[in-house]
Amino acid sequence: MDSQTGRYSRQMLFKPIGPEGQTEIGKKHVLIVGVGALGTHTSELLARAGVRKLTLIDRDYVDKSNLQRQHLFTEKDAEEQWPKAEAAKERLKSINSRVEVEAIVGQADAALLDGLMEEVDLLVDGTDNFETRFLMNDLAQKYKVPYLFGSCVGSFGMAFTIIPGVTPCLQCLIKRLPIQGQTCDTVGIIAPAVQMVTAHQGAEALKILSGNMKAVRKTYVSFDLWENEYLSLKAGALKDSGCLSCGDSPEYPFLQSGREMKVAVLCGRDTVQVRPAESGILPLEQLVSQWRSAGLEVGGNPFLISVVKDGTKAVFFKDGRALIHGTKDMNEARKIYHSLVG
Repeated sequence: MDSQTGRYSRQMLFKPIGPEGQTEIGKKHVLIVGVGALGTHTSELLARAGVRKLTLIDRDYVDKSNLQRQHLFTEKDAEEQWPKAEAAKERLKSINSRVEVEAIVGQADAALLDGLMEEVDLLVDGTDNFETRFLMNDLAQKYKVPYLFGSCVGSFGMAFTIIPGVTPCLQCLIKRLPIQGQTCDTVGIIAPAVQMVTAHQGAEALKILSGNMKAVRKTYVSFDLWENEYLSLKAGALKDSGCLSCGDSPEYPFLQSGREMKVAVLCGRDTVQVRPAESGILPLEQLVSQWRSAGLEVGGNPFLISVVKDGTKAVFFKDGRALIHGTKDMNEARKIYHSLVG
């Protein structure tokens, strides 16, 4: 038994996977959008399972409030404000050095994701907003790639496996089922709710990646761990032939230009993300020089620059995005952004 066979021996002893399924898992590329609570748990599971490649996309950096539920991150990551995708990559490589891990620090918009989908075998939801989920849903349908939807808040969670051409898509589901509209910013979240959702996502991922498509769950699952509730609903009848994302004549509306949010409040943080109308590389070195000349407090790391003006902290990324801390007012965040960038 070679070292890699020994590494996955317990997984291979599980008959539905076996040596053949493990070989298939080792060929696959998984794209995870959002490397927070759901994304860190699921990426760790898949790295330990032996996938060939993981691509991780996240727009944020590690904050102390993340440590309660987001695996892979440490206090040092939070102190250094390390980008979540990069921090997760470093930890995953120490868990399984044979897995290729690609980290992308940026906004998961249509342009970025569309350029990645050709080589992806599975798309996993680790995000915290439905705008990005609708975009992922359209991409899954366009490229015929399975999409694992998952969401959690408080003690509540839900999961559904979307197989293009077979199951309803997320748009079909939203029209007919009561999808939770609260966020961890308003009602908080407990770690077991995260783990329950990722248990469903992880199991479905192993089924799909190992070639066990017949075992894929056909139902929409939701639960409330605090209230001891668990619901599983057959979802096949929800598929809508007129759906613009997965119907007979799809238009993929969320892939159209101009649909991405330019300003968004981050879940669980008094923070607003601002994206300029025109994407591009910010001249960070020039801005740092200007800010320091103006007597502003400036810090950062190789991936981002932080600046404090009039008691408000802003964090700028190379792609032009900024996180404005201490507010949930989008108009105020825009004004702060422009006052710093010009």
